[in-house]
Amino acid sequence: MTVHAFDLMGSPNIGVYALTNNTLTILPAEIPSRQVERVKDSLRGEIAVTSVGETKLVGVLAAANSNGIILPHFASDEEVEAIKRVWSGNTARIQSKRTALGNLILANDYGAIAPESLMREKAALKKIRDVLDVEIVSGEIAGLPYVGSLATATNKGVLAHPMLTKSERQVLRDVFQVPVDVGTINGGIPLVSSGVLANEHGVLIGSPTTGPEIMIITNLLDS
Repeated sequence: MTVHAFDLMGSPNIGVYALTNNTLTILPAEIPSRQVERVKDSLRGEIAVTSVGETKLVGVLAAANSNGIILPHFASDEEVEAIKRVWSGNTARIQSKRTALGNLILANDYGAIAPESLMREKAALKKIRDVLDVEIVSGEIAGLPYVGSLATATNKGVLAHPMLTKSERQVLRDVFQVPVDVGTINGGIPLVSSGVLANEHGVLIGSPTTGPEIMIITNLLDS
């Protein structure tokens, strides 16, 4: 497995526009076919090309692990069907006033964390838990609630915002059951998930990512 530099739709913020688990990658509509093939070569699995809520902000609005994908309530039937056509895992829309699910939820196949504001929505939380099929606990990263945007989690490791506290690091270790490290992406950006697409098969990073950043990512997610 190798870490590859990759820009999507002319932007290094690839995690804003796409989402991956171990068997599926969702890419925004109108992506060139050559980029679809490059993603498939790196991350393997199936590819679904679709918008979410008629936007290209796939990674902001959706969250996933290998068991399931959760979408905001305004995702259309056509968008859900585009995923189900190529992937047999759980796919569901979540009825919640909090719709940027990719920014709010961090998950791998062992667990998930979400901010306390979402944890209080009991019906939504139960459905998220059922779809992802993991336990979900309340947590913050760098004292902030937007844990999905502040870290990237795979079944190999968690890369988090550089201001991660000692107690937060321990929560991440306990929940995700993998090594945890801190770093940045795209030349110093602490919103780690904005510039990374990673699963057990490969890692894609935004093209401005520096050598020291790549070293941390490689040691953690590409081992």
